[in-house]
Amino acid sequence: MLIASAFKHEWTIDDYPIRTSFQPGSESQMSSRLKTIPWTASVINWPAMSGYGNTRGEAVGVLRKNFDRFKARCAKLPRPGVKVPLEFAASYRVGQHSELAKDFFKRVLEVDWAWISDESSLWDFHGDETNDELVGKIQRIYGVDVSDISNGNLADIFDRITKSGPTTVPSPD
Repeated sequence: MLIASAFKHEWTIDDYPIRTSFQPGSESQMSSRLKTIPWTASVINWPAMSGYGNTRGEAVGVLRKNFDRFKARCAKLPRPGVKVPLEFAASYRVGQHSELAKDFFKRVLEVDWAWISDESSLWDFHGDETNDELVGKIQRIYGVDVSDISNGNLADIFDRITKSGPTTVPSPD
């Protein structure tokens, strides 16, 4: 496909090498809102271009839609067969709260460290049906109600905690 793409300048998803794979779910996921979607279709050497579905055809269909969306937004497509570098989401907003983020990881999320972006959410850190447990912990620890931030966006939560005024962050003992 790499050689064939040298003679074209307008590509469709059919010009790209696609890999499909099947991953069966586990019994432990049955009690979580996070369910394995068994089929994946992805463009080889383009990590961010993929689709998921309950059938192989559904996964390829979602991949086609994602490709079409990307093509409509971006002026230039990567040449088929060429390795596309992985791009991370911006982290400017959460980076403004680095000390708060470290404390938040330990006391609210109960992890030592996590890479987060401006798009990261409470939803990324649990499998529960709601964010209620973490929202309650934020209220108890920081004295700030974030229950109206339904998407759980961490940048918005950090902004709210910071704007609530000078908060003494007690050190965990």
